Amino acid sequence: MNRENDFSRLELNLQGCLANYSYFRGLLEPATKLLVLVKANAYGHGAVEFASMMQQAGADYLAVALPVEGVELRQAGISLPILVLTAGTDFFEEIIDNRLEPGIPNLDTLKAFVEKLRSRRLAGYPVHIKLDTGMHRLGFMPAELPALLDYLKDCPEVRVRSIYSHLAVSEDPTQDEFTESQAKMFTDGAQALTDSLGYKPMWHLLNSAGIERFPQYQFDMVRLGIGIYGISALPGVKLTPVASLKVKVLQVKTLSAQDGTVGYGRKGKIPAEGMQIATIPVGYADGLDRHLGCGAASFSVGGKRAKTVGNICMDMCMIDVTGLGVKVGDTVTIFGEDPTVEELAQILGTIPYEILTSVPRRIERIVKR
Repeated sequence: MNRENDFSRLELNLQGCLANYSYFRGLLEPATKLLVLVKANAYGHGAVEFASMMQQAGADYLAVALPVEGVELRQAGISLPILVLTAGTDFFEEIIDNRLEPGIPNLDTLKAFVEKLRSRRLAGYPVHIKLDTGMHRLGFMPAELPALLDYLKDCPEVRVRSIYSHLAVSEDPTQDEFTESQAKMFTDGAQALTDSLGYKPMWHLLNSAGIERFPQYQFDMVRLGIGIYGISALPGVKLTPVASLKVKVLQVKTLSAQDGTVGYGRKGKIPAEGMQIATIPVGYADGLDRHLGCGAASFSVGGKRAKTVGNICMDMCMIDVTGLGVKVGDTVTIFGEDPTVEELAQILGTIPYEILTSVPRRIERIVKR
């Protein structure tokens, strides 16, 4: 369905995306590979649409969180190698059938995957070994490496494609000492594993903030997440917001003080001089947090800001368009260039990731070329 003239859409700026990609690519050595994170529906941007753009841009790898996300990309025709960061143990058949590459965080998972490969008489299947260097979510602790090395010595079913870990505070200059300690622990563990294997898998440690702040640890590959979507860890760098959430005005009402209030709970108080409100088709079911209601946030319409009025509803909210000459069908930008997703995140005391990933699939993704 063509949604260009419909109520709601998440517009993806292809040229902005490619500009962000070029910025990060320019921070890397020519030989360093670039993996792009498209998990969580590409951080809310639309996994298939975004993976297609990254395939076009020249990315070397993609990564998803769950096997089902990788299966979706394969079914859509995405051919790039895909790392499954949270492979679990229940979907090995789907992983193998769709040529996905599992992240292996512990020996139990590795053994279970090897048994599945043996049952299918497969050998040399690519896997990625996750080391825990201080995040303490998933990964082999240093004390667990000897058992891993011993098991891999006689394990033709798998071939380690890469060794990786994840930085916890790479964006925070006050904690650079911890980041340096993570890099040292990773280097030690990855070297021990590489020496034992007798061949050189790729090493990757850096996330988006790490690429910008610690290029000396780019190793063989880096993982580009929030940066590709337009968020930089450096205060002086302005990337292009890739996603713009836009909706169209459903109705405009002119209200007087006698009309009293607007919305659920009667939280929107009409002032003595009256007001004009516009109702727009976006609510908390579309990822618009209820704490943005009652004037906490304002959205852009016709190049001017309009504050929210009253409580955010499930599928709608109201904005104050007094004196703005707004009419039915006009476009309202919830986030994008103005306001930015960072602005909304600051109002809510959260991070841009949460806002972006909250946009549900019922909002159509449209690539603007």
